Amino acid sequence: MPRSATLALALLAAVALAGGRARAAATDEATAVVRSTVDDALAVLRDRKRSSDARRTDVERIAYAHFDFETISRLVLARNWPKLSAAQQQAFIAEFKRHLTLTYWKTLEDYRNQKVEVDGARAEKNGDVTVRSNIEGERSAPIRLDYRMRPAGGTYVVIDVIIEGVSLVQNFRAQTQEIIAKDGVDALIAKLKERNDERDRESGG
Repeated sequence: MPRSATLALALLAAVALAGGRARAAATDEATAVVRSTVDDALAVLRDRKRSSDARRTDVERIAYAHFDFETISRLVLARNWPKLSAAQQQAFIAEFKRHLTLTYWKTLEDYRNQKVEVDGARAEKNGDVTVRSNIEGERSAPIRLDYRMRPAGGTYVVIDVIIEGVSLVQNFRAQTQEIIAKDGVDALIAKLKERNDERDRESGG
């Protein structure tokens, strides 16, 4: 084999090896973020000596530090996002964040020491990483919960949650697109706020 061809193959091999190491480092880093976040949240949920409001505040603080709600909102609204004014975008992010908190807090509050296992990660083509986990079921098979992670600011943040194969982003995208097509963006934000206010009253918030 000519020397030039040998050098070219060696260069390709080195690039492939470096790429493989970079992907491995990415999956390790994203997995570490998920493990740390889950461990911190579970420690709060297990502390039954504290009030529900105090635990909810701490869980929110942990989640807000690791979830990129702006990117999640962009993905949910998809092609509609650029059509929103800056004020509408911020209003949607605020109400959507509040909606997720109110939707999932009741489930989290019912946590009863089920085992949560982070069991692997997969590098995606665009630089994202999907971190896989299982939540032990009380009387059923484990629940599959995957986190789509994206590099941002020197760490990894959550941009989607996939529960039993169902993407939170895709699920909400279908719902929001239907409302926007029928009633417009302002109506979507108003409906979201109205529902959030109602849930707050029901929970005594």
